[in-house]
Amino acid sequence: MKMSLVQRVLLSWFFALVFLIMLVLKLDSNIDWNWFLIFLPIWTFDAILILVLVARMAGRCKQALNPRDGHQNLPRTMWYLIALLLKLGFCLALCSRLEKLTDIWLSVVCIPLWTLLVGALVELGHSVFQYRRE
Repeated sequence: MKMSLVQRVLLSWFFALVFLIMLVLKLDSNIDWNWFLIFLPIWTFDAILILVLVARMAGRCKQALNPRDGHQNLPRTMWYLIALLLKLGFCLALCSRLEKLTDIWLSVVCIPLWTLLVGALVELGHSVFQYRRE
């Protein structure tokens, strides 16, 4: 069953709202939960997205399923998967730093985030300039 755009947006907003409520409660010291538990809504949503992307990539590998434009969308889908993994790496490093499980510098924790932002800028530039050429 395919989800409509409205359902996907509502699901995104729901997970973001639950995360923000839990974050505010943690920062106000109303709850004394583990940081990994606070980020659970974000990771749940990311897990759903990773499953959808992997299924989409597996579907693109079958020639009979979508013969039109399958080759051009595979690199973009791979980028989305890499971006999600970079975001997950940043969240895990941040939670381990906040829980004091590791004593790494904050600049090292932010390396996956910075890589994700640079990659997003490259993807945006590529999309804009490719659109202008056509």
